[in-house]
Amino acid sequence: QVQLVESGGGLVQAGGSLRLSCAASGSIFSINAMGWYRQAPGKGREYVAATGNAGKTYYADSVKGRFTISRDNAKNTLYLQMNSLKPEDTAMYYCAACSTEARLCVPFRWGQGTQVTVSS
Repeated sequence: QVQLVESGGGLVQAGGSLRLSCAASGSIFSINAMGWYRQAPGKGREYVAATGNAGKTYYADSVKGRFTISRDNAKNTLYLQMNSLKPEDTAMYYCAACSTEARLCVPFRWGQGTQVTVSS
């Protein structure tokens, strides 16, 4: 079984930056790709970014050019560098392990989430 633990969330002013981390453990050999999702209050969970074992990265249009997803395979850790943050980026951010390739990530395991709040 795969366990995912996120960290790095917090309160930041608009225009600021945060880096989220997601540490994976357990049956990580079963992970094809990993991604980040977010859920704002009163809204559904939405895709943010994903990356596969080959290193290709994919982003939602809303974060393209501002967010960067990366992974350190030696540390089994996924990152999300978030720059130029906007109040509309405020959400709970979830790390996900994908059962499919990154381009069409289908999560099969979620982390517990880390809150990101961007003040105007």
